[in-house]
Amino acid sequence: MKITSLFNIKYPIIQGGMIWCSGWELASAVSNAGGLGLIGAGSMHPETLEIHIKKCKAATNKPFGVNVPLLYPQTDELMEIIVKEGVRIVFTSAGNPKKYTGWLKEKGVTVVHVVANKKFALKAAEAGVDAIVAEGFEAGGHNGYEETTTMVMIPMIREITNIPLIAAGGIASGKAMAAAMALGADGVQIGSLFAASKESSAHDNFKQKIVEAVDGSTHLALKKLVPVRLIENPFYHKVAEAEVKGADKTILAELLGKGRAKKGMFEGDIENGELEIGQTSVMIHDIKPVAQIMNELVADFNQTTKKMKDWRL
Repeated sequence: MKITSLFNIKYPIIQGGMIWCSGWELASAVSNAGGLGLIGAGSMHPETLEIHIKKCKAATNKPFGVNVPLLYPQTDELMEIIVKEGVRIVFTSAGNPKKYTGWLKEKGVTVVHVVANKKFALKAAEAGVDAIVAEGFEAGGHNGYEETTTMVMIPMIREITNIPLIAAGGIASGKAMAAAMALGADGVQIGSLFAASKESSAHDNFKQKIVEAVDGSTHLALKKLVPVRLIENPFYHKVAEAEVKGADKTILAELLGKGRAKKGMFEGDIENGELEIGQTSVMIHDIKPVAQIMNELVADFNQTTKKMKDWRL
């Protein structure tokens, strides 16, 4: 498979580099289980990222990478640390892929960019990335303005590019993996399922909130600012009320404030924090170790594809 060859991994399963969830413990556990673990640099100062990379290298001899959102002021420092520490895989998001792709590739780094629409998929391909993550609006965290679903996104982007394509958003089972690959994906990136794992660095209160989610518990909010999918809680209801009243970007930014995601996801304040999670939270009923999650994903995928071989119209 293209993705397993590209990253030198056993299974075409990538763990999303989520803020406040994806530390070295989660990344190394996923890599040790045959997938590609990603450290989420979006919630880390440069010195913190360096510590996580060193600990991850000590915890696994398998490939792992770092996810770097390009909207933070210390991105240059983060990239320098990644290269210095010998990390060979970088996923970029929330910015122009041209800014770092060439420089990283010159350093021998495999580069993947996350997109949510056709326009940025083409830009990523033109920038020379090695693969694209196409993330549908079912996903948790920051999302695309177009609100395109994964089922629509994957064939749309597959039609315009031949580089390896990774599906993200709404994937929490082997069945969903098989569906994504049937639509043209070469692999999948999974976030919410791993956010609720034992090795996730998220607070137990947040993990429990994920497990308790039901149909309709998550909503896309803050669309005038930066669209983000959140679990319902008192903070979300304040946002929803402000949006109904026509709040502009300035009011929403004041309501959001600083450190809201850390407060909710890392510190466990489920009343006042920002709780970013995907629609697949409704399918997550237990907090499991990564090894078990990976085994279940692979077994479900193999059972599903075996059944599909017998389907005829």
